[in-house]
Amino acid sequence: MAIEPGLKRSDRKPAVALAGGSAQVRRAGVTADRAARPYRPTAPLTWLIPGAGFLVAAHYIAVVAGAWYAFTDWNGLSAPNFVGLRNFEQIFRDSTARIAFVNTITLAITFVITANLIGLLLALGLHRAVKTRNILRSAFFAPIALSPLAVSYIWQFIFSFDGALNYLLQAVGLGALRRPWVADPSAALWTILVVLVWQFSGLMMMFYLAGLNSIPEEVEEAAAVDGAGTLARVWHVTLPLLAPSVTIALTFSAITGLRVFDQVIALTNGGPAGVTETLATQVYKQTWTLGRFGYGAAFALLLSLFVAIVAISQLIVLRRRERSMG
Repeated sequence: MAIEPGLKRSDRKPAVALAGGSAQVRRAGVTADRAARPYRPTAPLTWLIPGAGFLVAAHYIAVVAGAWYAFTDWNGLSAPNFVGLRNFEQIFRDSTARIAFVNTITLAITFVITANLIGLLLALGLHRAVKTRNILRSAFFAPIALSPLAVSYIWQFIFSFDGALNYLLQAVGLGALRRPWVADPSAALWTILVVLVWQFSGLMMMFYLAGLNSIPEEVEEAAAVDGAGTLARVWHVTLPLLAPSVTIALTFSAITGLRVFDQVIALTNGGPAGVTETLATQVYKQTWTLGRFGYGAAFALLLSLFVAIVAISQLIVLRRRERSMG
């Protein structure tokens, strides 16, 4: 085989290799060209119609239909008769309904304050300094993954007269404080609050940790260099920058507190003597226990409107506060 002048045998490239190289160049060019193009979904948007239709039917049409029953005397069997505002008038005259409304507000307010305060403190404590922070974060977050009913039944055993709480009080010399906690009218409502806070504080912690992770370390370091103490940095630097996380956590906890149901049913079933009834438990009992479907629908409509008004109002106020801080 002849060798071209000026080229060594090792410098010659086979034709196949040159062809393969040019093919790789062409493929790379095609790939880069595809990457530069804007993404267009391959599936037509009409594929979303079945899912969107199911969502509308399950959520919005069902809510509208249920709201209509709130103005009837339907008992679940016979044909409903339109009664206007009679169900709502009865609700406002019913002493049990007033107790349920007060309990709902009390639980919601105390739950929002306590769970968010504990969650914020846990987030600040487990943000960077603790070496075992990942293990502790998992431990505090774990209760939210459990069923609310299962958690409530466990705490029912703890709060029973022969349970762990009274045993601990007896062991430390405070036996005079022992009582049947869930059966005591003065303490039953607060046992529900304890269960709510225990289960949801870890979730509030995760909301605040997400916000803390978005704050640059240089901001806190600059405040420390300027002589700001720990509390001053938290109050003047960290909390203003946590405003979006505060909005999410407060709104979520408010909705959760207003809709509390599982914990009440499992711990006290609305007792003793109805002192722990909430709006959600009244919806269930009036509808499925007493068979007053129209009256229960009126409770459900009031609860839905109340939750929506509180959540939207809270979002508006907190968003305005975020903008003012920004």
